[in-house]
Amino acid sequence: MACTPELRLETPRLWLRLMKLDDVEPLLAIFADPKVMAAFDASPFDRVQMLQWVQRNLDHQASHGYGLFSVILKSNRLLIGDCGLELMEVDGHVVNELGYDFRSDYWYQGYATEAAMAVRDYAFGQLLLPRLISIIRVGNIPSRRVAEKIGMGYIGEITRYGHSYWHYLLEREKAD
Repeated sequence: MACTPELRLETPRLWLRLMKLDDVEPLLAIFADPKVMAAFDASPFDRVQMLQWVQRNLDHQASHGYGLFSVILKSNRLLIGDCGLELMEVDGHVVNELGYDFRSDYWYQGYATEAAMAVRDYAFGQLLLPRLISIIRVGNIPSRRVAEKIGMGYIGEITRYGHSYWHYLLEREKAD
């Protein structure tokens, strides 16, 4: 399945467009922020790490036909986050994770929920994926709230790479 470069999702306040290499600098405003990276228990990214992260996501798009969207605020055309899907292995199963990252100066305004709803609807309505998961670091209450607001249910705690995560799930037939 190929990604079309013009693919764009729209919400009342946001445009979600496929990520591109030109997004490295604006995404660095997110991933170089210690507040954002605290949710991952990781150090802020430098430009090289950001470039590698974006390239990994572009490779995912090319391989699977979908991936992360860059989230653009309509009012000022600023890239404020990313939200999308990543195919990954969790507990021996290949699953589609819905994930999101936003600039800390745009937190608590409903943007992550708005973007996640659009991606959820795209995943179930266009891609016809059977289920979505979210893996959220234990303690990240705002991300947990986003997962719950879009209809995901908590199914347990898992450990990945030595860290504990809350595991959320939503099945397509329950999202209708």
